[in-house]
Amino acid sequence: MASVALPRTIFDESHDDFRDTVRRFVEREVVPNLARWDEAGRVDRDLFRKAAEIGMLGVTAPERFGGGGVDDFRYSAIVIEEFARVGATAASMSIGGENDLIAPYFIAFASDEQNERWLAPMLAGDKVGAIALTEPGTGSDLAAITTTARPDGDHFVVSGAKTFISNGLLADFFIVAARTDPDAGRAGISLLVVDADSPGFTRNGPLKKIGLEAQDTAELAFDDVRVPRANVLGGEGNGWKHLRHNLPIERMSIAVTSMARMRATFDQALAYATDRRAFGERIADFQANRFYLAELATEIEVTQTFIDRCILDAAEHRLDEVTAAMAKWWATELHQRVIQRALQLHGGYGFMREYPVARDYLDSRVATIFGGTTEIMKEIIGRRLTRPN
Repeated sequence: MASVALPRTIFDESHDDFRDTVRRFVEREVVPNLARWDEAGRVDRDLFRKAAEIGMLGVTAPERFGGGGVDDFRYSAIVIEEFARVGATAASMSIGGENDLIAPYFIAFASDEQNERWLAPMLAGDKVGAIALTEPGTGSDLAAITTTARPDGDHFVVSGAKTFISNGLLADFFIVAARTDPDAGRAGISLLVVDADSPGFTRNGPLKKIGLEAQDTAELAFDDVRVPRANVLGGEGNGWKHLRHNLPIERMSIAVTSMARMRATFDQALAYATDRRAFGERIADFQANRFYLAELATEIEVTQTFIDRCILDAAEHRLDEVTAAMAKWWATELHQRVIQRALQLHGGYGFMREYPVARDYLDSRVATIFGGTTEIMKEIIGRRLTRPN
């Protein structure tokens, strides 16, 4: 049994065809491998190549670099939703990260030469990219990063550390936020592309997490790594501006993931509640449980309507950082409430990893933290309300 869902009107026939392609790919290449990837702490590298072969990577990137040339975030949302539908959130972060975290920086800010070096092979599945922002002492406070890139002739010398880096072990290159001018505040932050084979660069992982076990997460260290000036993305000193430009899409991707995953978890809980019996009745027939289900179903539908509006705004380049912050904090926090009730409805079985709700319970918790914590999202919204200028 599935919940009663309002028809979604933001997709057309081309989107539906793409969804069918992605769904078949997920069933064939992802679902059978989930347990093995959890054990390995990362997805198979050839997942990227296989995704590229069916046009799943870089749908919005220019065709001359191997992309789909379709500037429409709805295609990215479809990929996220289909991975989340089967509980493959960790794998979605690996594939979706290429689409929504890495590629946008190259599409918006890179030169043709840079795109030939990094974007094109990434979209072909031959290289894996990652972005390195978070540091051990900064968390969500990106303006406080301490990694430095000291000018030295035609190079920068990068020193510092990054942590919680997705695709950190698989990646062949990293977009690194570093201070090229330590006295210029936010205007001194630049984005540099660092190749993984650079002397002085090391990484450690996978980090042991309480969820998202198949998501390759690592710590990075830069010990006087020499990076050519030609590797700067979008101009020296523009890093903070570029981060603010792209972070709304990252947060929107997290919101879409939580939205899709909470719906799947709710549907599973509803099916369980209408099948499982206790004290001679279905547990769905107890009034308290019916009320829980009614409340969650309503909140899910209201939230889906808002998220779909945000997806359209993103597709039309109208999504601003405040709306993205609203979507991110609301969807991820509602996801937590849905999981809590869903697990409770499962009783002791909800604590067993063989049940999807248990996996969702573990994998979803970090969604209220990464991409900016719930508290940071509220701060972004509150500042706009109280200091609109």
